[in-house]
Amino acid sequence: MSTPPSASSAPPADRRTLIADTAIGLVAAAGLRGLTHRAVDAAAGLPAGSTSYYFRTRTALIGACYQRLAELDLADVDDGSPSGAALPGLPGAAPDREAAAAALAGLLYRWLTVGRARQLARFELSLEAARNPELEADFHRAGRGARSRAAGIVAALGSQRPQEAAELLVAWTEGLLYDRLAGALARSRPAPDLAELTAVARRMLAAALADPA
Repeated sequence: MSTPPSASSAPPADRRTLIADTAIGLVAAAGLRGLTHRAVDAAAGLPAGSTSYYFRTRTALIGACYQRLAELDLADVDDGSPSGAALPGLPGAAPDREAAAAALAGLLYRWLTVGRARQLARFELSLEAARNPELEADFHRAGRGARSRAAGIVAALGSQRPQEAAELLVAWTEGLLYDRLAGALARSRPAPDLAELTAVARRMLAAALADPA
């Protein structure tokens, strides 16, 4: 068995996180064509061969990106909005729709501004799972976390069918992010506005929580 590169003193768990974060950054900047083991080593400042030691194949490296993206997105959800509002279903959060709309708008604002590159990488990497059956399991596993968290949120807000409502809320959130980041009018839209996003989030929650016809 080969030995891991030893130029860095970082433990394996930290090295894996560094590699995944660097890979995500490369995809955000250059698309999947920029994602190679050698490019990750260089961008992360790691000895040659480090990335291939921890993730032997490109498929394994992309799978690590899915897992890391899911971790970061769920951490944002758990942190609440920039205004301090927390989503219902999380510790210390009250089941209040207006507070939920403010928190969801804060998340959208974060992902459209400081988290923009990460979300673009996530969209780029998601298309690879649609083309490569070997990646489907990793991609679906990463996506289940967001849907589970969304189900808890809408259940706390009184949804009688939380799984169905969660699927709608996640789909609308994804659609809004894609439209604002990569849609046909993305470059000509004004900068994200928190008040406008709060109004949008309020409508999304109301629709997701409405009794089905």
